[in-house]
Amino acid sequence: MPPVTDFRISYGTEVADALHDGRPVVALESTIVSHGLPRPENLRVAREIEQAVRDAGAVPATIGMIGGQLVVGLDDAQLTRLATVDGVTKLSVRDLAVAAATGADGATTVAATSAVAAAAGIGVFATGGLGGVHREAAHTFDESADLITLARTPIAVVCAGVKSILDVGATLERLETLGVAVVGYRTHRFPGFYLTDGGFDLDWSVESAEQVAAVLAARDRHAVHAGGLIVANPLPVDEQLDPELHDRTLAEGLALLERDGVTGKAVTPYLLAHFHSATEGASLAVNVRIILRNADLAARIAVAATRANADPA
Repeated sequence: MPPVTDFRISYGTEVADALHDGRPVVALESTIVSHGLPRPENLRVAREIEQAVRDAGAVPATIGMIGGQLVVGLDDAQLTRLATVDGVTKLSVRDLAVAAATGADGATTVAATSAVAAAAGIGVFATGGLGGVHREAAHTFDESADLITLARTPIAVVCAGVKSILDVGATLERLETLGVAVVGYRTHRFPGFYLTDGGFDLDWSVESAEQVAAVLAARDRHAVHAGGLIVANPLPVDEQLDPELHDRTLAEGLALLERDGVTGKAVTPYLLAHFHSATEGASLAVNVRIILRNADLAARIAVAATRANADPA
């Protein structure tokens, strides 16, 4: 493949047509494909996520980098490439330009996907769980770029809270400091990714996709604050990972992290892989339920927002 010299964002045909026509579009990340789920389930689930968005009336726009070309709306061949080849780089916002100039294959994190989606004019993004403040961050200063990116990016992120391997309380404090709004979807409790309840209250709750769309409309028309909106969408209690199994697996995983000296961006995939192994696949099944539910809700929000924009009265 010749080196990329035109660094403009490339758009898949379906996404380009939808954006041109003003139809609802939902951004999707690619790190869940390359780094978050094991092969071969990752490609199957990636296709199911896109289908969930379509089934709810929106167009999926999975974002990633192919040979240095940043793509909004990967086609199936490109998605397959990121799901199956070795050496796919995990790309945060800071990495995008360097990766493009060096011709990398890359999967975008929540931070990078949010920033690229907003630049492309996409206002809603579905993911599994956010990054956040890591445990022991008081000593390591380890905090995901997801947080600061959402503070300056006007996008709605539908998620099941932050990954439960993180310091959830500290993450919520940082989101408050950074001015990122958090609303629970039909709940006043912050979800804990694998768990329905992450142990913390929320100030705000919304009851419908239309109400989320109204929040977005108010933010845009006020033109006071351009930060992101987190829509925290918990799993039903009967679909969560068994809490005792979760706590035991997390304690084991944290001990292994320290033993093996794993740090930085390697922490999350390491712990997710440990969960998958230690729970004999139960955590993977929960992870898939999370992202499919979030994709459905994000699509319904995008549809509601499109309707509201078409009929501002």
